[in-house]
Amino acid sequence: MIITRPTLKKTASRLVIAGMLGALAGSPALAQTMDAALARAYSANPTLNAQRAAVRATNENVPQALSGYRPRVTASADIGASITDSDTPFNAQGTGSPHNRSTTRLNPRGGGVQVDQNIFDGGKTRSSVSQAESQVLGARATLQNTEQNVLLDAATSYMNVLRDTAILNLNRNNVEVLEEQLRQTKDRFQVGEVTRTDVAQAEARLSQAQSQAILAESNLKTSIARFRQNIGTEPRQLAPGRPVENLLPKSLPAALNAALTAHPAIIAALHGVDAAELQVKVTEADLYPVLGVRGTVQQRYDNQFFGDNRTSASAVATLTIPLYEGGQVYSRTRQAKETAGQRRIEVDTSRDTVRAAVVSAWGGHEAAKAQITAAQAQVQAAETALAGVREEAKVGQRTTLDVLNAQQELVIARSTLVTAQRDRVVASYAVLSATGRLSSDTLKLKAERYDARKHYDQVKGLLWGTQTPDGR
Repeated sequence: MIITRPTLKKTASRLVIAGMLGALAGSPALAQTMDAALARAYSANPTLNAQRAAVRATNENVPQALSGYRPRVTASADIGASITDSDTPFNAQGTGSPHNRSTTRLNPRGGGVQVDQNIFDGGKTRSSVSQAESQVLGARATLQNTEQNVLLDAATSYMNVLRDTAILNLNRNNVEVLEEQLRQTKDRFQVGEVTRTDVAQAEARLSQAQSQAILAESNLKTSIARFRQNIGTEPRQLAPGRPVENLLPKSLPAALNAALTAHPAIIAALHGVDAAELQVKVTEADLYPVLGVRGTVQQRYDNQFFGDNRTSASAVATLTIPLYEGGQVYSRTRQAKETAGQRRIEVDTSRDTVRAAVVSAWGGHEAAKAQITAAQAQVQAAETALAGVREEAKVGQRTTLDVLNAQQELVIARSTLVTAQRDRVVASYAVLSATGRLSSDTLKLKAERYDARKHYDQVKGLLWGTQTPDGR
């Protein structure tokens, strides 16, 4: 919104508060919308991308756990040289001469392959696979929660820029109005209509307005920096933001029920309990016997004499029974049980946190809607009061200070309305986030969807290879 230099009489009616949150808007075809900003944050926000990488790293726990079912194959080879120098007398008593001397040179070498196959490990592999799958599901839920937080931060940043731009324009307009007020007050002082006190009051109020404008400009710069951090671009020609009230539950009980049932933070905590309980089984498995089969094939050359060539093969079943491990396994098992208890408590903490967030966000949204109605009435009354005070001042029934106070009240009322409009939009996104439904799918953002299952399906059954599915 471009504000031209107003006249003292017409300023109040020219400033339309309903359009203040579109203060950066250009033509509709060029304006950046809230949905476009959120789509960019969804695609490029580094916090969200880092969490996606964390999910991909967690996916690798599954093939690592599945490796416990598969054989382990190792190959070995060796090569060396040996020299044997012997001196043996002809008779057994070692007397007489000459002696029989000989030197033997060999190049012993060979290679072999060993295969170890697990048959029974006390259920450790089975529990490890289940634990890894729980960790994957928990990581996906954490990713959903991170997506919510990123989108909420992006929406808040967007609305903060609009709010602070509108407030800055209000304060700059107020400076212009007070400059005009001061000029007219000085003119009236020259002809003796007002005193020097009136001039000083106008000067003081102008200085205050200039200070508020500087502060508003500083606040806007901070909001622009946050916008760049959360969305990844500089804000230019922002379109007005709108609440997403059509996506919200119809009542607070419905919002609480939706949040406690499907909020990703709670789901992640529940998967954390599953993983912790399975860790108890993984640890306890170290107390059970381990049954396996080992097969070896070896080829040796020059092992005992020159030209020696031997091939050997074996298959051996092995049974390992742990008797006493110094108490370490018992301690790790008890520790795992305590950790599982901690995770159960954390589920209750997550539920309480989500419940509080829903109630707080819902109350903030309801309050913002009520504040808008009150602020609109306040602006209308302040505009009427300012117009009346100015007319009364012309005939000497009001002082300059009365006019200045009325002007200040109007600026405050308009700023309050702008803030309430911003709060309503942000609060609607906060309610959606608190219920666990703030996502690119819910908002229908025009951005390529990130499917966490795609990478999981790509790596789950991989048997070898160090390259990631994207070629790194």
